[in-house]
Amino acid sequence: MFRISSKEMNNKSENGKVNMKFRSDQDSLGKVKIPADAYYGAFTGRAINQYHVTGNKAHKNLIDAFVMIKRSAAVANMKTKVIDTKRGKAIVSACDKILSGKFTDQFVVDMINSGAGTAFNMNSNEVISNVALEILHKKKGQYEFLHPNDHVNMSQSSNDTYPTAMHVAILMNLKETIPAVEILIKSLSKKAKEFSSFKKIGRTHLMDALPITLGSEFAAYTTSITKAKNNLVAAQKELQNVALGGTAVGNGANTPKGYRKIAITELSKISKLKLKPEPDMQFSLQSKFPVANASGALRNLALEIGKIANDVRLMASGPIAGLAELGIPAVHAGSSIMPGKVNPSLAECMNMICFNIIGNDTAVSYAAQGGQFELNVMLPGMLKSVLESTDMLKNFLPIFSANLIDGLTANKQKLQENIENSPVIVTLLTPKIGYLKSAELFKESLKTGKTIRELVVSKKLMTNKEIDSLFR
Repeated sequence: MFRISSKEMNNKSENGKVNMKFRSDQDSLGKVKIPADAYYGAFTGRAINQYHVTGNKAHKNLIDAFVMIKRSAAVANMKTKVIDTKRGKAIVSACDKILSGKFTDQFVVDMINSGAGTAFNMNSNEVISNVALEILHKKKGQYEFLHPNDHVNMSQSSNDTYPTAMHVAILMNLKETIPAVEILIKSLSKKAKEFSSFKKIGRTHLMDALPITLGSEFAAYTTSITKAKNNLVAAQKELQNVALGGTAVGNGANTPKGYRKIAITELSKISKLKLKPEPDMQFSLQSKFPVANASGALRNLALEIGKIANDVRLMASGPIAGLAELGIPAVHAGSSIMPGKVNPSLAECMNMICFNIIGNDTAVSYAAQGGQFELNVMLPGMLKSVLESTDMLKNFLPIFSANLIDGLTANKQKLQENIENSPVIVTLLTPKIGYLKSAELFKESLKTGKTIRELVVSKKLMTNKEIDSLFR
């Protein structure tokens, strides 16, 4: 059965049954009954019966990207005189209406749909066509006046429009994601300075190691996220090269002379992105390297953020039986049964986001190598994964930064006790007393419970003042 809109569900007769009104739309396979008030057409009507996958309709940035492409194509087709001004301007006006926020509920095809995104391309063509028909004072479905394929899709193919829309949608999402990463960098950098004087025991293999400062630990976090962000910024460069104009197999078939340059120039202008034609059009259809590259950069960022979230959870563990080196702000009660418990809930949420991003990148990786010959058809699945990853980061990183990282406090007493009580600090004495003697002191400290300081002073190997000097 066709999906029924809430508007149609409310259109009931007195006996409670749905009074549906339909029109008959026709595509190359024949006639299809479409809800009368729907702006999509026959292809979409068939597609929504097949693609019940995620339950989610198209991402807003994908809709906007496709509509901007159709608008740019119409402008280019008018300038190259392959479409008349009346139809071309109607298409442009229809696109402007959609970009203003109208008719977006008519993009009903599931985020994961047919190979190469043909179903979504046709959903876009049909909606724009029917909006344009109304602008021309015609009825929906009167395609003899303005056709989804012949006019809205003129000089295009799903094979070049969907890859272009992928790049545009991802770039638009990254414009919000990268600033969110920069918020985290700023929060980590602030903590690095705040904690610069707090000495703490280092840890390698989860075991006590030489002392460091809490500030230097956070400074290293700042460096790792900065490097990951820089890779993400660099990944944008490949995405700026687009496939538009390549049509079906990357040779520009059925496009008029000059079309490609005009269309991409218009698309750059309306999207406010620095887009340019991919020099090798066949590459832009065959390979999804730019998308996989961006996904890999998101994965690497997730790996670094996830590591930091793990460290925060460990350093905040306790407050009695754990490390208890950091205090974390309470964002809500930690337990439904244990009163007063505070959990690192935001760090845990961040970990789950990172796991999902890594999983999304795995899906992108398989899809990137899953194309054959002149076309990679796995586009909708790839785009869904990348947009989902960027959405999670841009939505949650500001919260993670403001409500967790900014609120972290250092437990100075616990940090100092760990340094004094850990026998590993005997390493700092090794240049003075030798490796073997240091190893004996380490074992004696563990056996007796006496600190290295106590043993060294009692054996008159060094004075307190000399030990303090080494610790500094």
